[in-house]
Amino acid sequence: MHTTAASFTLHPWTERPPRERPFSGWRGTSPEFGDIQVRYPVPPHLPQAGRAEARGGFLPVATFESRGVHMDELARPTLNGASLRVGDAVVHLSRNRWAPTRRGRSLHMRYLGDRYRLTAVNRRDYVLTRSADSESPGAVVTVTQSGFGKRKQLTVRPAGQAVPADIALAALFSGVDRAVLTRRGAVRAGISRIFSAWAGSR
Repeated sequence: MHTTAASFTLHPWTERPPRERPFSGWRGTSPEFGDIQVRYPVPPHLPQAGRAEARGGFLPVATFESRGVHMDELARPTLNGASLRVGDAVVHLSRNRWAPTRRGRSLHMRYLGDRYRLTAVNRRDYVLTRSADSESPGAVVTVTQSGFGKRKQLTVRPAGQAVPADIALAALFSGVDRAVLTRRGAVRAGISRIFSAWAGSR
């Protein structure tokens, strides 16, 4: 299903279920794709692992997971040690972590023949692009964060002919630590990992 989709807004939410770890996320309603929820962390809760999930409405369930010792201190999964699934399909991930520009540092994804690129605008905003092919002109989904505290929100703006996987992926990355997609964020993340390793060795 390809459609010209309207913009919609996601709002933060947090829950503390009984006998389960608290979780956070975003939720809202797309006029075309229905109610959408992003949640992190997602059970089962395993050592050195973290997972985020987007689901709801007409979207396929998208799950992003990262593994490594760094995950013991983080609430959201990171792009290091990562894996991604949309429905039952594994999404192939690649990125050039040494690129000097944000475009060069983009996360590239390949899902069922479609090619995607996730590019940071800044530390809060990002753009998901699905490349055009012989069957579709592609799509661009821009996600921007505004407000603070209880007024914080994400605005999701699709352009082009969006499909459910486009919206699922765009929403999902609101629950992922995307810091390394910017050069400054990558430096901060590297320093944090070095400090954590040093602290753990003492």
